[in-house]
Amino acid sequence: MEGTGLTVSQLYVAGLIGSATMTGFQNLGIGIALNRDDGTLKRLAGTPLPPAAYFMGKALNTLLVSFVQVVILLVIGVALFDLDLPSAASDWLTFTWVFVLGVLGSSLLGIAVSSLPRSGSSASAVIAMPFVVLQFISGVFIPARELPEWLSQIAAIFPLKWMCQGFRAVFLGEDGATLEPTNSYELGRVALILGAWVIGGLVLCLTTFRWKSRNDG
Repeated sequence: MEGTGLTVSQLYVAGLIGSATMTGFQNLGIGIALNRDDGTLKRLAGTPLPPAAYFMGKALNTLLVSFVQVVILLVIGVALFDLDLPSAASDWLTFTWVFVLGVLGSSLLGIAVSSLPRSGSSASAVIAMPFVVLQFISGVFIPARELPEWLSQIAAIFPLKWMCQGFRAVFLGEDGATLEPTNSYELGRVALILGAWVIGGLVLCLTTFRWKSRNDG
């Protein structure tokens, strides 16, 4: 990137990791809607399994899958695209808390939105398309500074924008801060908002989650 000393691989790895970290939103939203439709959740409802345990089990499983995805992405970046990994322990500490909070928050949000589709067959249209749009306005493919302010304000409501911002702090360093609209990564604000999404996502799950499909009453 001209004037920053950053490479294209450094710029895009942050966005791609952010997107991979939030795939739990799409996968869980669609998968749970299908499980509700085919009666899997109805059968689980007859067991002693508490809802919170189900939610956290899904989130932790997604955490593991997302970790594997990110490791593969980093290996490919280093091997094929000359990606420079951070060397400071503080950068990896930032990476860890952004990753964990991002996965947990987006997973819980995915579980919550699984109740929106009227059927399992409509889940992809209801959940996947908004996720694609969200990627384009959250800094995954387009630098945040090049987006219209009103789009950035919409993206700021959701966790993906803040996840990408946190990962840019890790992979772009101080030079990349000039690409941010505020010339800062605002890591304190990133932690606050992602933490709020974890708590808010759990509350949404507990208040909106349904074990049965609408056809079951």
